[in-house]
Amino acid sequence: MTDAARVLDAAPPGSPIAEEIRLRLADAWGEMGAAWGVAPAIARVHAYLMARQEPLTEREVREALGLSHRAASLALAEAESWGLVERIAEPRRVGRRGPAGAAYQAIGDHWRWFGRVVAERKVREGDPIIVVLEQTVADTSTALRENPADPDLLRLRDWLSTFLVFVRLFDRAVGLVSRLEPTELERALRLLGEVPDETILRLVTLLDGLADEDVLGLVDALSRLSPQAAGRATRMMSGVVRTLVR
Repeated sequence: MTDAARVLDAAPPGSPIAEEIRLRLADAWGEMGAAWGVAPAIARVHAYLMARQEPLTEREVREALGLSHRAASLALAEAESWGLVERIAEPRRVGRRGPAGAAYQAIGDHWRWFGRVVAERKVREGDPIIVVLEQTVADTSTALRENPADPDLLRLRDWLSTFLVFVRLFDRAVGLVSRLEPTELERALRLLGEVPDETILRLVTLLDGLADEDVLGLVDALSRLSPQAAGRATRMMSGVVRTLVR
């Protein structure tokens, strides 16, 4: 390809001020990526593609972020495996011949890529630690059977068993988030965001005073209703509760 064709084919970043802000965001996103378990280079690529809001080639991403060819290729491939970006046919073909190359664009639906990150972290981190903890509990139980008079082993086995329950519950909650459709997750969190903190805290306190079987029975009954029946039941329950609190 000639230098002129390369210039025509490249996507101009637009305003220098906007590009500077995009690059600052990419750097900050990269620094925060570690908290999500995402490598900084992957997070930088993701943030830059989100902020550009258009497909870019590997070369365009590489040159914008100052990455080597290898680093950019690896970061884009990993970002694709995480479900943060998708590969498409290169849309800009001015001055070029032959088949279209590849371009990358960020997943536009934020709830979609968020769900994918949660699911990927569960597979990479949550599931393996459960396997490790289960094996550790089994090893400790075996050692305790062979050394029943060892109080330290007993305390360790009891703590590990309790910790495993906690990790399983947390892992299940994370797994449920990743199984929701993006629109369902968005609506659930949007509705939660409209409820005052004091209301949520009062509800948690109220649930804490109810018997487990009563709460589980209500949840199971509601889950079996059709959407129409659930709507009627919700309106009826709201009326009853308003009457009780008067």
